[in-house]
Amino acid sequence: MAGNRSRWTETLTSLPSIVWLTLFFVVPTLIVLGIAFHAPSADGGIAPGFTVSTWRTISNPNYPTIVWRTIWISAATTAICILLSLPCAYAIARMHVKWRAAIAGLIMLPFWTSFIVRVFAWRTLLNPEGFLQHFLVATGLVSPQASLNYNSGAILVVSVYSFLPFAIMPIYTAAEKFDFSLLEAARDLGARSFFAFRKIFLPGVRRGVISAVLMVFIPAIGSYVIPDLVGGRDSELIGNKIYQRTFPDRNLPHASALATITGLSVLVPLAFVAWWMKRQDAREAKRLAEATARKLSGGAA
Repeated sequence: MAGNRSRWTETLTSLPSIVWLTLFFVVPTLIVLGIAFHAPSADGGIAPGFTVSTWRTISNPNYPTIVWRTIWISAATTAICILLSLPCAYAIARMHVKWRAAIAGLIMLPFWTSFIVRVFAWRTLLNPEGFLQHFLVATGLVSPQASLNYNSGAILVVSVYSFLPFAIMPIYTAAEKFDFSLLEAARDLGARSFFAFRKIFLPGVRRGVISAVLMVFIPAIGSYVIPDLVGGRDSELIGNKIYQRTFPDRNLPHASALATITGLSVLVPLAFVAWWMKRQDAREAKRLAEATARKLSGGAA
């Protein structure tokens, strides 16, 4: 009886979230998928009747290059953000309690400014006539003909700047709960600092790292504003193509097909991460069960 009451309580508690996700995520996704199986109408709308002709037009020879550029920039952004976030989250978690909230607030401070304004500021900073260009040329780090703006490198730099807080905060949240006495014990037993960091700290904040990867990779792969403002014609990402097909071209089915492909490129890594985490949890539970069984059998003997 108590178990049934508990299940009903859990169901009722989860119901608002389930309804919200269904109405504003699942249903729109299915609508977008359905539009991809229609043809565009002459007035820029959606023609009646189902067809797969839209998917045949997806085989544009430029798309593989754009998709590959989107994937590698998103993956590189994610990797750099994780590498920068790990020592940052580690340092914040080791600070005195009164400083942690202040530093976390400073990390989130850029969000007080409009995202477009921040990206446009980077566009100004990377301008060929800007201070940064003149400084790098004067120091001999770049040639006068080099362009800091309108290329894939500029997209990568601005993406790392924009999404770095999304990586720091989940890892910091996990690091805050980590028992740092384990690292001290490992050093006392002769382990080097980097070895203890890699073998003890990283597994201890694994869930935070996975959350950070997802929170950076997902928005990065669908990014539109950053490549539009600091990228050139040869640095288009899939988000720019979706915008182009939606508004200038008024080809909603084509845009929906591209959005579906983008969604699948996000869902596949998500499914893999969920499978991997479930497998890791099962291994950990099995290991603990075997250790408990050995301990009990040893005590009985």
